Amino acid sequence: MHTPPFRSTTLLLSLALAAALPASAAVPSPFTPMLDATVEHHHLPGIAMAVVDNGQVVFTGTRGERRAGSGEPIDADTLFKIASNSKAMTAAVLARLVDRGLLAWDDPVTKYLPQFRMHDPWVTQHMQVRDLLIHNSGLGLGAGDLMLWPEPNAFTRTDIIAGLEHLKPVTSFRSGYAYDNLMYVVAGEVAAAAGGKPYDRLLREEVFIPLGMTRCQAGTWSVAKVGNVAQPHARRGSGNVVVNADTDIAPDLTSMAAGGIRCSLRDMTRWMQVLLDPTRAPGWLSEPQRRALWTAHMPMPLGERQRRWDNAHFSAYGYGWRLSDMDGQWKVAHTGTLSGMYSSLALLPDRKVGVVILINGEGEDARTVLMQAALKHYTAPTQRQTVAGYTEQLQAERTQRRTTTHALPDTTARKPAGVAATAQWQGLYRDPWLGQARLCPENNTLRFSVDKSPTLRGTVMQLDTRWLVQWDTLGADAEPWLQVEPGTPPTLRLSAIDPDIDFSYDYQDLHFTRIGDCP
Repeated sequence: MHTPPFRSTTLLLSLALAAALPASAAVPSPFTPMLDATVEHHHLPGIAMAVVDNGQVVFTGTRGERRAGSGEPIDADTLFKIASNSKAMTAAVLARLVDRGLLAWDDPVTKYLPQFRMHDPWVTQHMQVRDLLIHNSGLGLGAGDLMLWPEPNAFTRTDIIAGLEHLKPVTSFRSGYAYDNLMYVVAGEVAAAAGGKPYDRLLREEVFIPLGMTRCQAGTWSVAKVGNVAQPHARRGSGNVVVNADTDIAPDLTSMAAGGIRCSLRDMTRWMQVLLDPTRAPGWLSEPQRRALWTAHMPMPLGERQRRWDNAHFSAYGYGWRLSDMDGQWKVAHTGTLSGMYSSLALLPDRKVGVVILINGEGEDARTVLMQAALKHYTAPTQRQTVAGYTEQLQAERTQRRTTTHALPDTTARKPAGVAATAQWQGLYRDPWLGQARLCPENNTLRFSVDKSPTLRGTVMQLDTRWLVQWDTLGADAEPWLQVEPGTPPTLRLSAIDPDIDFSYDYQDLHFTRIGDCP
């Protein structure tokens, strides 16, 4: 793809930002034992971490391999999926367009996307660009995410926009917060329409190039040519195995604006430095738009752990950022989660401190405890705990939750559902937004599959009088109950077995209707 030439000021800025990350200092860094303890306790395949203090890089650390067992070490230029930390970059692209007068935050979405429809026509008419970024649509938590994940699938951004009309709200518009990925996909398409070019090109021209983030990738790109790419891993027994490995060409992900960007530790460190200190990129973003990104636009619930660990008193969402306080200091942060990849970025803007963590394995707890330990070094140095101490607290929380309201049902007595006994329910089904599914016999087993999502395929199992789907490649934590409801025609519903299931498995939003016989 052709990229416009650098202006001289942009080139100088990029060269300045491209300075090598500092070598390890002679004095041991307090972050080294934190990083090492995290790897030890959480058995990660690989991790990269950087810390900025008063705008300067004071620590970088990498551990592990890009692909477990390969011998290929992770370094500061290794690309990771940053997942939902992509949202802040999408917001920045929109802010740049606002600065240029190409759109306004309170413009209606339909000004740029006439085909945009929500379930409620009034909401369609009144949804503004700003609403796309702050999770106030009235849709349920993660509504429609099955059009994005698990990857790969065949859903397009056109499918996403068309599917929104069929997702029923659970609250009224702008009345409360519920995390939503689809609206960021729409936001990327709004940016493309206003900017007059595809979102991935806008992202390069508005963020990557002017800030010198030379390794970041979006859209279609050559994994083989770019090289040095971390692969996602899942925990299997006592080891880590690669899952959903890249092919030679990375596709143009439908989820790009919501969570489809990849960057290196070096890139993310530059990103933090510019966010913390606007003089590092003069004129890149006006002060009003910088302020808009970090304004509390939508109140968020304040969790019990956040109160206890951070001594927090408020929580809110800005444009692509979560805002809160930590031990009396302003905190701006976000996390990113994809299958086998985790990221976390947190800033303390008033003291120009930033921490970024990139992990290529099952690292939810790892990023939580490492980020907490690193930030406490600045916000409450006399009260901080070790990584091991925070890990123990998380494990205790999980045990308590499992033994009270979130107990996981025992499904070990499952057996394959009988093909002959289920003949009256077999057939082709259709959901208004997820599309066609099949409940059909295959090799003497009853199979369930979704046409546009090849990962959502599995064997129907019976447990007493209930059915469940045992996915071919997804873990047990993603399994749903399957219920066929009699009628003319019959309908089919899915519901999560695990009460702690990732919210992106929004089975509760599906309602399949039988449309024909099995082929």
